[in-house]
Amino acid sequence: MTKALSNLRIQQIVLFTGLTLFAIKTVAWLLTGSVSILTDALESTVNVIGGFMGLYSIWLSQQPRDANHPYGHGKIEFVSAGMEGGLIFIAGCWIIYEAIQKLSHPTEVKELGIGILLIAVAGGINWLVGWTTYKQGVRTHSLALEASGKHLMSDAYTSLGILVGLILLRWTGYAWIDSAVAMLFAFVILVQGFRIVRQALAGIMDETDHALLLELAALIQEHRRPAWVDIHNLRIIKYGSLLHIDCHLTLPWYLNMHEGHKEVDALTDLIRERFGNRVEFYIHLDGCLPFSCAICQMPDCPQRTQPFQSQIVWTVENMSENSKHRLQSSA
Repeated sequence: MTKALSNLRIQQIVLFTGLTLFAIKTVAWLLTGSVSILTDALESTVNVIGGFMGLYSIWLSQQPRDANHPYGHGKIEFVSAGMEGGLIFIAGCWIIYEAIQKLSHPTEVKELGIGILLIAVAGGINWLVGWTTYKQGVRTHSLALEASGKHLMSDAYTSLGILVGLILLRWTGYAWIDSAVAMLFAFVILVQGFRIVRQALAGIMDETDHALLLELAALIQEHRRPAWVDIHNLRIIKYGSLLHIDCHLTLPWYLNMHEGHKEVDALTDLIRERFGNRVEFYIHLDGCLPFSCAICQMPDCPQRTQPFQSQIVWTVENMSENSKHRLQSSA
């Protein structure tokens, strides 16, 4: 099964699970009248809506690039995740409103036994499907699946907290516990929704992924070749699961085209060995300048104008600069 089919199948399971659990929690709410169970049911409506959006976004992200979308359709996953996060945030606000209304006009909570049982079953299913979905999202670098998985697991933890509240309510008989538990987990939902929206906006706006850049810089530094005089203007842009890497590679100016492309191939092979085929490159070649000799480790260079002095250790900071590297004494 290909990654695309696998991701689509997982998202279909997420959607079916959301529909099933929404039905279970709605029945539990109708039987009990519990506002905390309503909290769980409302979050499941987000699961259902998010499931449809995620299914469409994963399908669209797997479509081949075309003339109108030369970098592919992967960024739709950021849009889908952002919309799901926004819906989660709205659900949290709604839950707080309902809890306040219930505190002001308390009503009796009924059939707690069956309500506790139904929420326990729903929570267990949620966690299992959520954990599977999140792991698949991490493995295939799908933000839509990661968002769905995080949401389902958070929903399961919410169900656990609600279970505790329902058990305390049954044990003590204090009606305010139901609303208090609902409000507590509503704030948890608000935080989760904000984080998902924040991550989605970061992807849409091509925010730097520092962890990924650190890994890439360390990899290139560890395996640098003598002909790689300098690498600068390094950038990574995410298009869904696709990574687009830009950089300028400085080589000895006298290398011919065949020799230059051999060095480019060595760099791309190194990165693909670590990150797989989800990487595409735009590598601009620069010729070295006289001040580059001080940092160049090319052996037996026929054009050297000054001796090698010191290697510049490549880091995220200096590889991201839009200028060739030089020693301070060579400035």
